[in-house]
Amino acid sequence: MKLQQLRYLCETANQNLNLSKAAQKLHTSQPAISKQIQQLEEELGVQIFIRNGKRIVSMTTPGQTIVQIARRVLQESENIKKAAQEYTRESGGSLTIATTHTQARYALPPVIKRFTALHPKVRLILRQGSPTQISELVTSGEADIAIATEAIEHFQELIMLPCYQWNRCVVVPPDHSLLTKTVLTLKAISQHPIITYDFAFTGRSKINQAFEREGLSPNVVLTAIDSDVIKTYVELGLGIGILAKMAFDPRRDKQLRAIDASHLFEPSTTRIGISRNSYLQGFVFDFIEMFAPHLKKASVQSKLENQPD
Repeated sequence: MKLQQLRYLCETANQNLNLSKAAQKLHTSQPAISKQIQQLEEELGVQIFIRNGKRIVSMTTPGQTIVQIARRVLQESENIKKAAQEYTRESGGSLTIATTHTQARYALPPVIKRFTALHPKVRLILRQGSPTQISELVTSGEADIAIATEAIEHFQELIMLPCYQWNRCVVVPPDHSLLTKTVLTLKAISQHPIITYDFAFTGRSKINQAFEREGLSPNVVLTAIDSDVIKTYVELGLGIGILAKMAFDPRRDKQLRAIDASHLFEPSTTRIGISRNSYLQGFVFDFIEMFAPHLKKASVQSKLENQPD
């Protein structure tokens, strides 16, 4: 049994049994992956995948168990490398952060500035996507930590570290009628076309729940994954925007006005997700504490060590 075979096996599972995508991801050929997996099955004496001709169509029950164990083996292999790097490199390494656009654009810049000043030899990599996509990047080992609000808590493979709560604002052009309201209401908002986040992003479920409780049906005319895109279309007059308060900067967004809407929606919690049983190098603990000062190294280490079997 070789680590390479386990990598081929896990990547095939990660790519929904698509050998072509797995080969592309691993920079090898489809026949090479197929051959190595078949050799692994022969060595183990058990069928991992069910095939229709040369095409893999499903995974067997023992195959599912083997893939889970293989992922842990590969994780521990990476942990060994990271532990060695901790002692052989004075301050180098790399940190891959998977996050959403809103976090990358508005929450992370001051943290990254401080982090790079403290660890100039550490290579930072930002991977953006939906909360589900970035959580999958961490569970597959392609990223070290995930930072998001929605969906991340649904991944049992991740340890959740609550960071901070945030709420929303409504953005409108400078002459919009909502600016004359003494108190902003959901009913008033629902009378205008709305531009907000895509369903998979940034607390959208909290927005939907608020309107549903009031028996209102908001007229959502456009959704986007990017706060800046939402603001752009509000400036064009397509509707009013509902977005994270952190995504409005009066110095930059001079063509818009923001109205606080935190009294209308439940707050959302941004979390850091870390793969269970992962080994975190010292600079990763530094980054986590910079992003969420209450998450000290000792408390994070305790969560990593005290996990249910």
